[in-house]
Amino acid sequence: MSLFSFLGLSSGDALAPGAKAPAVTAHDHEGKPFSFAEFYRRGWAFVYFYPKADTPGCTAQACSLRDAFTELSDEGLAVVGVSIDSPAAQKRFKEKHRLPFPLIADEDGAVAKAFGVPTLLGLAAKRQAYLIHDGVIAWADHSASTKQQADDVRRALAKARKGK
Repeated sequence: MSLFSFLGLSSGDALAPGAKAPAVTAHDHEGKPFSFAEFYRRGWAFVYFYPKADTPGCTAQACSLRDAFTELSDEGLAVVGVSIDSPAAQKRFKEKHRLPFPLIADEDGAVAKAFGVPTLLGLAAKRQAYLIHDGVIAWADHSASTKQQADDVRRALAKARKGK
């Protein structure tokens, strides 16, 4: 038995650069349907997974992106956060920290599964991040940072644009 199985971790094949981004639909912090396929059509998209709303590391990660949101938006980047929390928990987290981007309530873990993000007992997803362009993964960080998340995605975006 693997350590993942022993700890109740589910894992899939984590998506790598060049893979097609999953076109799943889930509910946002308002309980409204959120189409990832539609989100990708905005151009550059950033999807990040975090374990639990309003915990220290997840707050640092979200606030890093919040604080750089204007600059990231000016670069044409759309941001969305995903965790296995309920819409109500996501809404509280978003409002408490004035997050200017949508949060996805992946209660059944379907979005995490589609991206190949490991989960622990269906209660938390591993912290991972994906930069997507034209529906294709341009950069993947399978051990995403917290306080440095905005800096990491800025560097990845600059590098990906040079390669285009």
